Amino acid sequence: MSNMSAIAPTLLRWLAGERIGPLPARGVAEPPPALSFEFFPPKTEMLEQQLWTCIRRLAPLAPRFVSVTYGAGGSTHERTHATVSRLARETDLVPAAHLTCVGATREDVDAVARGYWEAGVRHIVALRGDAPPGTEYAPHPGGYAYASDLVAGLRRIADFEISVAAYPETHPAAHSADADLDNLKRKLDAGATRAITQYFFDTSTYLRFLERCLAAGITAPIVPGIMPVSNYEQAVRFSALCGTSVPAWLGHLFEGTENDPEIRRIVASIVAAEQVRTLQANGVDEFHFYTLNRPDLTYAIAHILGVRPKNGAKR
Repeated sequence: MSNMSAIAPTLLRWLAGERIGPLPARGVAEPPPALSFEFFPPKTEMLEQQLWTCIRRLAPLAPRFVSVTYGAGGSTHERTHATVSRLARETDLVPAAHLTCVGATREDVDAVARGYWEAGVRHIVALRGDAPPGTEYAPHPGGYAYASDLVAGLRRIADFEISVAAYPETHPAAHSADADLDNLKRKLDAGATRAITQYFFDTSTYLRFLERCLAAGITAPIVPGIMPVSNYEQAVRFSALCGTSVPAWLGHLFEGTENDPEIRRIVASIVAAEQVRTLQANGVDEFHFYTLNRPDLTYAIAHILGVRPKNGAKR
């Protein structure tokens, strides 16, 4: 029989310290969390087919809404509009169109918003937007300068539901974390309904941000954005651009999986499901998934969370 000196030091520390209890179990009668999904507009016919395969796979989960992104500099305007309009026509889903301030006059942006309203789209994700690659953002001389201005403009056009962006780790272009929080408050005070966060990997990052929002008097819903990691190297590149920290433990989990897609999917599902369950244990029960137009990970995580297909959903 081996003695205690043979036990790994980390295990000894765990045995001597306080044990961490399991996450609270959700009762069968409890309603599942509210979910929403983000897609991006396709550039080719093949990607168009991939997008609609993704939409049909996730539609039976009856998300609260689904959003469609807008490219840097408004570069995907026509594709975004076409995708959102088709969602409104052909599915039971509630579409939300991303709309930005970049490179357009107020009249042009207002015309796009009115076109969405006429197409039956009642939800806008209002964003300042990113400048084209290699350039810095500058307000259009005749346009909306910032997202808060866009929100106020949308409020004058129609009774849209309006979501805006929030950054738990601070927007890369913000002067400071406090300035970024002030900007979020301006957007909500201008009439936005909710904020959706940039994705994050450490749950404590979101919870600390939520505490700061409450201390600043922000009471609107701050919906956490969740990105299941189907491709670790791609996630690292994305994160460097948007200011999201990639913790060392995440890289360690994906280490050695480069040629094993099945293991990558299992790891990704576990990481995202654990993240969401931990947030649920802290009272959060609405989540926005960045799907990257790939449905399987999001569907699997939704299943773990107790979300089941609704009968009668269009496919």
